[in-house]
Amino acid sequence: MKVTEHIAKAKGKTQFTFEILPPLKGQHINALFNSIDELMEFKPPFIDVTYHREEHVYKDRGNGLHELKVIKKRPGTVGICAAIQGKYRVDAVPHILCGGFSKEDTENFLVDLDYLEIDNVVALRGDSVKSETYFTPNKDGHAYASELVQQIAALNQGNYLDDELLNSHPTHFCIGVSGYPEKHMEAPSLESDLHFLKKKIKAGADYVVTQMFFDNQKFFDFVAKARAEGITVPIIPGLKPLSTLKQLNMIPHRFHVDLPEALIKEVIKCKDNKAVRQVGVEWCIQQSKELMTSSVPFLHYYSMGKSDNIKQIAEEVF
Repeated sequence: MKVTEHIAKAKGKTQFTFEILPPLKGQHINALFNSIDELMEFKPPFIDVTYHREEHVYKDRGNGLHELKVIKKRPGTVGICAAIQGKYRVDAVPHILCGGFSKEDTENFLVDLDYLEIDNVVALRGDSVKSETYFTPNKDGHAYASELVQQIAALNQGNYLDDELLNSHPTHFCIGVSGYPEKHMEAPSLESDLHFLKKKIKAGADYVVTQMFFDNQKFFDFVAKARAEGITVPIIPGLKPLSTLKQLNMIPHRFHVDLPEALIKEVIKCKDNKAVRQVGVEWCIQQSKELMTSSVPFLHYYSMGKSDNIKQIAEEVF
């Protein structure tokens, strides 16, 4: 079922959803299933599965030369989506990136998803890899998420890259895209960021999932500005509970997200990460309850492969 169909079926009730990371290469999927198992009592209509592109590393060959190697630390997005749908009978929503894909790669990825009867995708540009200062698209790939959305929307019309195909089968993907209540790190302003979000919607996106935020007012302001720009699709808040003292500096630096002063003060008082984790849970519970009163379609939690704190939050909210 499409994400938009889940929203219609719920008739205004806020639903619980979450996002997972594929296991590191070499790990068994059962560890992931154990985390998912703990959250299934909250009846998520879908589960997002992230995609992780390749990384470039230089291996010392021992003779003064270095060899460039491409590695992928978290493969398996498509396989995990198939496993989730088979095991739990809920929709899996794979992420698909511009980075690391040619247009042909993208089409083949989408064909595989269609064969597996996966109805939803989240289309993202993706971040730069460690060897890049700025994001660089693949040769013959997309530079912007709006271009990726266009390709998916075209496939939904039965338009493949090979225009000589006869009786081509149209796909039926529901397309999600990202939104940034505090603007994307590369955007010069929130207004310019909303301009590009509008391009993604015009290209065919059906809903928006936001980057994490810790101040609900920033989300409410973002939604109001998006609506003023004519963006009418559902906007889903993305939430992540703070869990370690290190994140106090890492999250603002890596994701360009502000932390409220009240949250910072509570975290600084903590003696260890166990205490930080509890502060993060309590803060996210209050965020969730306030957002629920505004009738958001879903509360979407970034679990990062850990479920205990998400479960604690869900027990208080749902």
